[in-house]
Amino acid sequence: MPTTLITNIAALVTNDPSQGDGSPLGLVQDAAVVLDGEHIAWAGPAAHAPAADTVHDAEGRAVIPGFVDSHSHLVFAGDRTQEFNARMSGRGYSAGGIRTTVAATRAATDAELEANVTRYLAEALRQGTTTFETKSGYGLTVEDEARALRIAARHTDEVTYLGAHIVSPDHADDPAAYVELVTGEMLDACAPHARWIDVFCEKGAFDGDQARAILTAGKAKGLHPRIHANQLSYGPGVQLAVELDAASADHCTHLTDADVDALANSDTVATLLPGAEFSTRAEWPDARRILDAGATVALSTDCNPGSSFTSSVPFCIALAVRDMGMTPDEALWSATAGGAAALRRDDVGRIAVGARADLALLDAPSHVHLAYRPGVPLVTEVWRRGARVA
Repeated sequence: MPTTLITNIAALVTNDPSQGDGSPLGLVQDAAVVLDGEHIAWAGPAAHAPAADTVHDAEGRAVIPGFVDSHSHLVFAGDRTQEFNARMSGRGYSAGGIRTTVAATRAATDAELEANVTRYLAEALRQGTTTFETKSGYGLTVEDEARALRIAARHTDEVTYLGAHIVSPDHADDPAAYVELVTGEMLDACAPHARWIDVFCEKGAFDGDQARAILTAGKAKGLHPRIHANQLSYGPGVQLAVELDAASADHCTHLTDADVDALANSDTVATLLPGAEFSTRAEWPDARRILDAGATVALSTDCNPGSSFTSSVPFCIALAVRDMGMTPDEALWSATAGGAAALRRDDVGRIAVGARADLALLDAPSHVHLAYRPGVPLVTEVWRRGARVA
């Protein structure tokens, strides 16, 4: 395939500390990148760039790795406008609202569900997201969970089985029977279509013992754990995530010192989802506390119709900087390399030789503008697997 030189880059974020300023962002000024097919062939100062078959002028823009959104819920039908409106008028959020989406999702056709997935992925792509994870969890029957995963798998390799989102309304009087279903027949039907298994470990959803049984059963089927942990209250989720070597513990709002220490001394990434706090007026996660302890942090959208109906990683970056104690550099790293770590990937989230050629051009001279100019559509070009796609 022909090579492409992208040059006249004002500031290039590589996430390679051996580059540029030596920071975690590996920031290179007056930079260039060479794409060879689907991969990065070279990155560094423009003055040293090798020749390529074609040249693309970045016109003094900043270039960053494509965002890696490691937590979303895109296979659903309907919306929850009325619930959001009521909540913004004073009603508190609880896990029970998920049942509304379950009913709509079960009633939808495969074509309707796929159209929604396609719509929201295109929306995210225009905003710079080139890698994403998405989950089931709005079917809660064997058939509906399996079809959600089949649909998701047509669009991404990062598919998560979340039959344990809440106890199915069909088993409201017998949660133990639902756990048996999730770890038995439903798991058997879903495992071939997923890479990950997740559980909502929270009051009103699944307790620590139930979550352990579900994640352990998934591991036995070859699925790696992730977990919704410590979102609405203190609980066992983070400790369980570390115990089971989960790739990520997601939300991490209510943490004890022991939870923070456990994350800092493990390979489990703390994935923070500020869209949820924004949309529910909940307490913000303390990113500063987690980062200062030495834990790895990812930043993702949690795009879902109930508690975080945004596909915009730039919006989440702005929230993280404004309300969670992150610096602009930390927020961008967490939304790219951090997301890759939460998916245990080293081929995305960075601009380095051999990495996938996923990048975004900003209508700004610096990545700092993502937080400095919140709400402004700064992403002007998106390249995915070496091709311009937006």
